[in-house]
Amino acid sequence: MRRSVLVFLLIAVAILTFLLHSVSTLIALLLEDASADAIQKSELPAPNSTLLTSRPRLIPKIIHQTYINESIPQRWQAAQQSCKDLHEDYEYILWTDAMALEFIEKEYPWFTTTFKSYPYPIQRADSIRYFVLAHYGGVYIDLDDGCKRRLDPLLSYNAFVRRTIPTGISNDVMGAIPQHPFFLHVIESLQGANRKWVLPYITIMASTGPLFLSVVWKKWMGEHADLESQSQNLQNSATSSLTEWKGRVRVLMPDEYSRHTWSFFEEYKGDSWHGKDAQLIFWMGKNWMLLTAAGQKRKGYAMVAPNGSPKLVPSRASSRASPRKGGFSSWRIWTMGGKAQERYELVEQHDA
Repeated sequence: MRRSVLVFLLIAVAILTFLLHSVSTLIALLLEDASADAIQKSELPAPNSTLLTSRPRLIPKIIHQTYINESIPQRWQAAQQSCKDLHEDYEYILWTDAMALEFIEKEYPWFTTTFKSYPYPIQRADSIRYFVLAHYGGVYIDLDDGCKRRLDPLLSYNAFVRRTIPTGISNDVMGAIPQHPFFLHVIESLQGANRKWVLPYITIMASTGPLFLSVVWKKWMGEHADLESQSQNLQNSATSSLTEWKGRVRVLMPDEYSRHTWSFFEEYKGDSWHGKDAQLIFWMGKNWMLLTAAGQKRKGYAMVAPNGSPKLVPSRASSRASPRKGGFSSWRIWTMGGKAQERYELVEQHDA
């Protein structure tokens, strides 16, 4: 009896250790505030500062954006034009779906099969931005991000990404020199992350989206901690950014991103690639107290989504309902319409 208990405990410990190791990066990501690599306000010259002329320029003057074709929807045209107007001396490249596929087939044929196999268009839109930054360098900007000032001060870094709240980084605004080691590592990591999860939203986020990029970024910092520390010491000693470790990735914080008149970008609301499963996840996050309270009751409830806004209503379904008919214990989850395989791409987002 004692031997069997010991074997059970050893197996349980082994499984627990494996699970903890598997999610250790995600746990560490929750605690990461990116302050060590943050681009400080004091580092950034004002838009009309005389210091701008003395700063080194490492990132090439190229703006990359992506869309299905060259017919940009009207709701994004103002954001797109704001960046083009402020940067007339920058090269501007709009990567259409056809251009992206042609580029991958020519320059990175080893990734063509994976690129074509992505079930959701947004996965190709995500992945192409990493490849063009690694190949050409420059600055990638989402179409729903408008420019409020010139990006010249950000070109003095080898690479930068944007901090998101509560944790991690985003892939909607990024910049890098050509062949930057981090972005080379990112494109090499895409095939290993190409997995399907239960929900399309999670599949996209974890395979090519911000969650994927955040995990790669966190591991990158951990694997190069010594070099990161040396770069931070150089920064603290006011040494030129030219002497920094080339692989360092600086982080644009929320204040510098869009919160103020002197910030670099302006967020144009109203559009997202999120599907209905993502809307449900966001709604559950905002209404977790309601869900907790409802879960404590024995009475059944139904999850419905009139006009795209989920809510709980009393359910007449029996707790013995068959799972095939949608009944699970005292809960019944009603589908929110549409096909099981939703077509994820940039679509108009309505406020709840």
